[in-house]
Amino acid sequence: MKSSSSWAVRITSAVPIIAVSDSARAEDYYCRVLGFQKMFAYPLEASKPDPRYLGVARDGVWLHLQSFKPERAGMTDAFLWVADVDLLHDEFAARGAVVQLPPTNQTWGTRETGIRDPDGNVLVFATKPQDTNAA
Repeated sequence: MKSSSSWAVRITSAVPIIAVSDSARAEDYYCRVLGFQKMFAYPLEASKPDPRYLGVARDGVWLHLQSFKPERAGMTDAFLWVADVDLLHDEFAARGAVVQLPPTNQTWGTRETGIRDPDGNVLVFATKPQDTNAA
């Protein structure tokens, strides 16, 4: 087995794909409540009903939202590193986010908050421990 340093091509980022049942509702929640910005949508015609595929981004971090598999809505989650969990939680709560987990110090060393979207998908936002390199 090759070590990671001997692979020819480096993976540079990842984009979680979140399954939703209603793309308009998801777009509103992710943009208005969580502060993401819609970057693209397919199909392009906003008047078309689901299914749709959306790209949203905040602070250079992207999520994709798709309603092509509504049976998977509520079954996908994402984990995101942030600079300050407490401030982000306060921002989200002030906009009416559904908080599943208030800012909590976890036994494994991170401080995390969990936010639930309208379909039940959970986004966990975490602050890295100060003295270690969490991955």
